[in-house]
Amino acid sequence: MRTLLKWLGISFLGLLVLVVVLFAGTRGDYTVHSLVTENAALPSVEINDVSLHLKVVEGPTDAPTIVVLHGGPGADFRSLLGLEPLSASHTIIFYDQRGAGLSERVPVSQLTLDHHLTELSAIADHFSSDRPIILIGHSWGAMLAAAYLDVHPRRVERVVLIEPGYLDLAGKDAWAAVSENYMSGFNYWREALLIGFRAQHVIATDDDAADDFLIGHMVGQFVNHPENPYHCGEGYTAPSWRFGAAASNRWANAPASEVNQIARITSFQGPVLFLAGACNTWIGPELQAEHAARFSDAQLVIIPNAGHDVIWDNADATLEAIRQFLAAR
Repeated sequence: MRTLLKWLGISFLGLLVLVVVLFAGTRGDYTVHSLVTENAALPSVEINDVSLHLKVVEGPTDAPTIVVLHGGPGADFRSLLGLEPLSASHTIIFYDQRGAGLSERVPVSQLTLDHHLTELSAIADHFSSDRPIILIGHSWGAMLAAAYLDVHPRRVERVVLIEPGYLDLAGKDAWAAVSENYMSGFNYWREALLIGFRAQHVIATDDDAADDFLIGHMVGQFVNHPENPYHCGEGYTAPSWRFGAAASNRWANAPASEVNQIARITSFQGPVLFLAGACNTWIGPELQAEHAARFSDAQLVIIPNAGHDVIWDNADATLEAIRQFLAAR
């Protein structure tokens, strides 16, 4: 018994020393970008009592409005700014969703799909109250756009859906099963341990800074996994400002009924363009063809030399496909 207690004591002491060494060894000036609630110089708009980071790119007078929805949940619109040339014919609204990017952080109870849909509806009313909008959604943003089509089908003229990961609970379960392959292994957990300790040293400007730092870096590990087909074998280089940990975690644990809200899209009869990266063998062309079959008027365009973030990987081909879709009548 004494021998067991002795070894338990030695093990505990060793673990304590390791923690102290890691904490001291990971010291540094780690930062995250400030939110609009801390930096008044950032462009923002208040929607439903939440301050949202945004960028408005004006088009010609009386031009129709495009609302761009970023991925995540929790990411930002930085990697989607390649859509700006569409302002030759349209006004473009980029915004970081609540709890995401550089927008205000909100309680977890206000990060439901319904809250996101209400926010999107308010954005549409704020910037285009007199005519339907055009939606361009990427990844989670495409899922959000699909859910919005059922709630407000008459508020949308047409929609571009760029590689939504899934459109119902069965799809989410399938996505989660594959994603585990890219969130495991010695290197992944070693990085998680180190980033976890570095997060304790983050110079915080708000209460979410440390968690955002941690989860944002781990999302980077996930998308940059060498076997993850989100990229074309050269790493996932799409830039971002800041990742919202709480928004991501809330959706990961969303109830089944909430996830299945996305699938109720049959009421929208307008034109839909699906875009998929040719390199993405996971949620690329094959899956998006299945998604497109759910709509009455949908087409799929495959973007060459592109992974999950087709706009960042191949902006020219992506813009050409979108321009042709917007010009069609």
